[in-house]
Amino acid sequence: MKFNVKATAVTFGLFWGGAIFVLGLGNLLWSGYGQAALDIVTSIYPGYQATASFGQVLIGTLYGLLDGAVGGAIFAWLYNLCADKFAK
Repeated sequence: MKFNVKATAVTFGLFWGGAIFVLGLGNLLWSGYGQAALDIVTSIYPGYQATASFGQVLIGTLYGLLDGAVGGAIFAWLYNLCADKFAK
């Protein structure tokens, strides 16, 4: 069985982007919510600060969508590569 690289990339992107979006919105609604996780995200993505503003939530979400999509594509590609090698 092989993974569809595009579908896996979209799925990972939506998952990771959605996770950052939910964390960011939670932080907007309840001060300090998910702050430790958002601080980690801040250390990874340049230009993103874990401040309580909707603009920063959108920036983090876009970074998450892109990062998740790239990670998902690499994961599916490596999985397919290994599946081909070990299936024979």
